[in-house]
Amino acid sequence: MQYVGELISIGVAFSWTATALLSEFGSKRMGNLTLNLTRMVITLVFSCILFWAVGGNPLPAGASTEAYLWMMLSGLVGYVIGDFCLFQCYIIIGSKFGQLFMTLAPITAAIMAWFTLGQEIRPTAILAMIVTLAGIAITVLGRGDNHHKLTLKLPLSGVLFAIAAAVCQGVGLVLSKIGMDHYEATLTTPLAGWMLPFHANFFRCVAGTIGFVLLMALREGFAPLQRGVRDRKGMIAAVATTIFGPFVGVGASLLAVQYTAAGIASTLMALTPIIIILPAWWIFKQPITAKSILGAIISVIGVSLFFLL
Repeated sequence: MQYVGELISIGVAFSWTATALLSEFGSKRMGNLTLNLTRMVITLVFSCILFWAVGGNPLPAGASTEAYLWMMLSGLVGYVIGDFCLFQCYIIIGSKFGQLFMTLAPITAAIMAWFTLGQEIRPTAILAMIVTLAGIAITVLGRGDNHHKLTLKLPLSGVLFAIAAAVCQGVGLVLSKIGMDHYEATLTTPLAGWMLPFHANFFRCVAGTIGFVLLMALREGFAPLQRGVRDRKGMIAAVATTIFGPFVGVGASLLAVQYTAAGIASTLMALTPIIIILPAWWIFKQPITAKSILGAIISVIGVSLFFLL
C-alpha cells in the first residue's frame, strides 16, 4: 500500500486545521476558559471509554509517582498555560495567524531538548529556525505610514499570546517525552505501544482540568461555564475539536509514522498554516494576501528542515 503513511499525514494536517478553526469558533462563542475546561473533561471521558474498550479497564495503567509528576507538569505547561494562550490568540488575531506562529514550537522544543536532554542542535536546525522566523516576519510585518519603518500589522497582545503558546507547546512536548519515558519504564502492567500516548495524555488532562478549574475560580467564576454547557453550538464545537485533536489527530499521527519516515510524516503534518488560509477566509472572512501565502509556505519549509535534513 504505497503512500499510505503520506496520505494519513496529510489527513492529520487537515485534522489539525479543523481543530484550530473549531477552537477559534468555540473560544469566541463560549470563552477561552470555558472551552478549555470543557475539552479537558471530554478528553478524560473519551479516554476512559477508549481504555475500557481496548483493555477492559476504564482507568489508565499504573506507573511511578515520578512519571505522574512529569506528565502532569507537561499538562500544566502544554494545556493550562499553552492552550490558554493559544485560544486567547485565536480570539485576538484568529486561528490562521495563530497556526502560523505555532511553527515556532519545533524551535522551542529543540532548544528545550538541548537544555534538558543534551540533544545537539545541528547547523541545519539553526537554518530551519532562521527560515521559519523569516516566514513569520514576512506575514506579520509591513511598512508603516511613513513607508520607511517596519511595523507589526497585528495586535501586539495577540502576537505575544501566540508566541507564548508556541513556546509552551515546545516545552510541553519535551516534558511529555520525559514523562512518557518514565511512564513506560515503570508501568505495572504491559501496554501496547500505540496506546502509550493516550494513557500518558490522561494524566496531562488531569493536570489541565485542575489548572483550568483554578483559573476559572480565580478569574471569572463558574457562571460562564454554566452558560457554555447550555450553548448547543458551543458544545458541538467543543466535542468536535476534542475529537479532531487528541483522538483522530493523535491516533492518526501515531499511525502515519508506522507507514512512512518520521521526517516526511512530520513535514506533511506541519502543512496546517497553509491549509487553513482558505477555510479561514471562507468561515471568518480573514483576507488572503500574497504575503500571507508566501509567509506560510516559507514557515512550513523552515519546519520541514528540522525533520528532513
